[in-house]
Amino acid sequence: MPTDLAKGSRMNTAARHYEDLLAEHYTWMLGGDIASLVAAQAELLDGLGLRVSADDGATAVDLGCGPGPQSLALARLGYTSVTAVDGSAVLLDELVAHAEQYDVAQAVRPVHRDIRGVLPHCAEPESAAAIVCMGDTLPHLPDRVDVQELIADCATALRPGGSFVATYRDLTGELRGTDRFLPVRSSADRILTCFLDYLDEDTVLVHDLLHTRRADTWDLKTSSYPKLRLAPEWLADQCRAAGLAVRHDGIGPRGMRILHAGKP
Repeated sequence: MPTDLAKGSRMNTAARHYEDLLAEHYTWMLGGDIASLVAAQAELLDGLGLRVSADDGATAVDLGCGPGPQSLALARLGYTSVTAVDGSAVLLDELVAHAEQYDVAQAVRPVHRDIRGVLPHCAEPESAAAIVCMGDTLPHLPDRVDVQELIADCATALRPGGSFVATYRDLTGELRGTDRFLPVRSSADRILTCFLDYLDEDTVLVHDLLHTRRADTWDLKTSSYPKLRLAPEWLADQCRAAGLAVRHDGIGPRGMRILHAGKP
């Protein structure tokens, strides 16, 4: 298996993976109940101190927003403007529908774009009270330089006292044998299983195997994409190098790492 995947190819591969396979099933994959997802994300962000006063006029950016649990949670926590960025039009359409359902459509602004380099176009320097990049979005970036540049852009866009929050999976520890097969979710009509193929010290190739039921038969659809193996210590160091102070760095729900850094 070649390990020299080009940056553009890697990002396009991740985008195609969501377009061809995951986007349609993403909310189901997360549990299927958007209300519960929003409540859980609001509780997490509130616990990190991201609640603001409604009269603050605070703005936020959600990088890799997906169907919107974080964007809707930020609106619930008092942010009057939430810019929600994602590369999937399918997931953004779902977000818009949820925002209307929650009566926060005026607060949530969807942006269909790659998250790399988007911040200078959607947030003035020192304007954002919060920037979140959650749901394992950071490892989708093509390489570590892109992660460094995104964090630097976050540091520029955050206002003094503002927060950057990322959740991601630590893939640095290599699983072996059948431990590399990870059940994601199953229901009466769908089964999603993930298989990890470790390419090198920086990259793991993720294979998703989705079975969907049709009457008495099961159809199998597969797709693969590369993800970065980001060590928690390295990611925290990138925040400090960008001038952010690490306020929290630990393991959260579903085994996800939670990194919270603030601008002094």
